[in-house]
This record gives sequence, structure tokens and C-alpha cells, in this order.
Amino acid sequence: MDSVLKAQTRDGRGKGAARKLRAQGLVPGVLYGHGVEPVAISLSSQDLLHFFHSTHGATTVFDLEVDGTKHMAIAREIQRDHLHGRYVHIDFLAVRRDEKVKMSVEIHEIGEAPGVKTGGVIEHHLRDVEIECLPGNVPEQITADISSLELGDMLRLSDIPAPTGVTYLTDPETPVISVVTPAALRTEADLLLPGEEAPVAEEEPTEEAEGAEPSDEEPAREPEPES
Repeated sequence: MDSVLKAQTRDGRGKGAARKLRAQGLVPGVLYGHGVEPVAISLSSQDLLHFFHSTHGATTVFDLEVDGTKHMAIAREIQRDHLHGRYVHIDFLAVRRDEKVKMSVEIHEIGEAPGVKTGGVIEHHLRDVEIECLPGNVPEQITADISSLELGDMLRLSDIPAPTGVTYLTDPETPVISVVTPAALRTEADLLLPGEEAPVAEEEPTEEAEGAEPSDEEPAREPEPES
């Protein structure tokens, strides 16, 4: 395994200790899992940044070296300050080569849907899928081929072949991607009840009728000429 991330144990706990670590360019974390007592650790923020930029860190199985001892691990929970681009806290799960792990993997679409060329747009229903597999079979991503989707078609998880050695834990009937009519064009149609027709525009009143109000009084008579 080529990917190695180095860390060291830390003593301080709580928000105050975590703030001090971040001020020193370190990121607090925890290592737990198979055969490992939960241990508080810290890592270089620069090392983490480089690691996640060079690998699919959230799904990569790697060696986490803590005070010289290596553990096969995956990043289980990543907390990040997206405003400043900083890592805030990371949980690592220790795993074994012969024991399956459960994790979430990103779905990546490939191809070009014919339905888009005819005016449709891609609508995403599921971005990540829960899987189970051995650490050595963890995929970087799940690939969804949309090259056969026409306008109105939908791709469900059951339509996407699972990589070798991978089992989907998410409901296979879960919608993943569909090609739909742009919202601006289907808003009025969505508001109509089944069998209801679109309203017909009313005729504009004539100039004589504008402002006229019905009255129960008889119309005034013109005065008769004097004899």
C-alpha cells in the first residue's frame, strides 16, 4: 500500500485544546475500529491537504502511521470549514484486509444523455451510495453511464452494475439520475389536475362595457319639447 499518512497521539481534549492545535497548523482526529482502542490523534493540515488532493481520500484505504505504528484505515468522518478551506476534525476507522467495511461512495456520471440534446436537463436524485466490501475492493467511485437516457427516462441504482466484490446497501430501486423537462417549462403543467385542461383566456371587455355597473333604476327620459 503506497498511501501513508502520519499522525501522533495528543493529550488535550475539548474545544480549547482543538483550537490550539489548529493554531499550530494541526488537525485533531480520532482513530478507532477493529482491534484498536479509540485514541486521540493530530495530523499536519498540510499533509492532509496534500493527501486528499492526490487521492480520493474519503474512499481510499491507506496506512495511518501513529507514533511509528501503522494501521490500515479509511477516513470515516471529515469535518471541514469550507469557507476557509480548512480541515476541522477527522475520524479514522481501523480495518482489516479480511473483514468487510461499510461506507459511502460518490456516484460519478459518464456519457452524454440524448434527452439533453432534445431539450431536457439532468436531475440528480442520489449523489452517494452506501456499499459493503473488503478494504481491497473499495472503489474510488461508482460509475453511472447516462448515454442511453432519453427525455423522461430515469436511472435507478439497480441499473448501475456494482464493481467486483462490492454490494450495494442502498435500496436498489432508489432513483439516481433522470432526464426531465426544464422546470420553467413544466411548472404550469404540474399545477393542473389530471384531466384538467389549461385555462382559456377571457375576452377583453369592449370600451362601452368598461366601467359599467348594473342598475335596477329605469333609464332617465329625455324632456319633452314645450308646445
